[in-house]
Amino acid sequence: MRFVTGEEIDGALTFDTLIAALEAGHGKPPTPVDETIIGDASAKYFVRSTGAPGQAFGSKLITVVPGNEERSGLPSIQAVFVLFDGTTGAPRGMLDGTALTYWKTSADSGLGAKLLARPDARTLLMVGAGRMAPWLIRAHLSVRPSIETILVWNRSPAGAAKLAGDLLRDGIAADVVTDLAAAARSADIISTATMAKEPVIKGDWLSPGTHLDLVGGWTPDMREADDDAVTTARVFVDSHESAFAGVGDILLPIANGTIEKTDVLGDLYDLAAGNEGRRNADDITLFKNAGGAHLDLMTAEAVLTVLDSGAVS
Repeated sequence: MRFVTGEEIDGALTFDTLIAALEAGHGKPPTPVDETIIGDASAKYFVRSTGAPGQAFGSKLITVVPGNEERSGLPSIQAVFVLFDGTTGAPRGMLDGTALTYWKTSADSGLGAKLLARPDARTLLMVGAGRMAPWLIRAHLSVRPSIETILVWNRSPAGAAKLAGDLLRDGIAADVVTDLAAAARSADIISTATMAKEPVIKGDWLSPGTHLDLVGGWTPDMREADDDAVTTARVFVDSHESAFAGVGDILLPIANGTIEKTDVLGDLYDLAAGNEGRRNADDITLFKNAGGAHLDLMTAEAVLTVLDSGAVS
């Protein structure tokens, strides 16, 4: 069995490679998923598993310890992923789950934008400046090289300025904005990665043709877009199972009667199969990135495929 560090994952993957792998993976039947949780709000351990005979099996083992960064400098969320061969059952690898999560989450949004955003998108607005933000920006740039302007908004302008500075050191120019409504109205793609429990994006800010990528809001009481955004847009998710299992941006507008389940028009499996997504340049599209063990499995397989081939950058 191979032990794969975060540095090795970073060396093995590119967004072009991983997004192509995720798109191919969504051309196969969905794999069943399961989750086990132990602990409480002070420290939580959970395992997410998925797989199919003849393909692969895998589990992500995750700890969530709020306050870690302040106390010890360690991330609040840490993980490993174990990948097994689907035919022999032999363990193929144990991978750094934190690095794997950054790659799979951002590539998930990248694939959503590839299938739904306008091909001529010029302006990207990043809402939130946490650890996931630079990954999402790079993923969107990889599928929409037409992007010329990157705007960054954060509740703390200092956080937005730090993100812009970090991006600039990597050769990516970004402008800090403080007027979120005006920035949203000017954007072709809006990507949100926040801890919001009240919507930060309003539907009446969305211009014709906008693609909205919602990455935060991963619990039933968290939400990044309001009811108007959901009713204005053509709504898609990465996976029906993940989206309906517990993400507020989908469950809350269903619960309050704004939309019904049938108003979620498809997921990445449907879009990869050729189902209709964006119909025209003026459609507003909403993609809910809900994550899921199946994405971890696809990403781990992509990493091991590259490493086994020796084609590492």
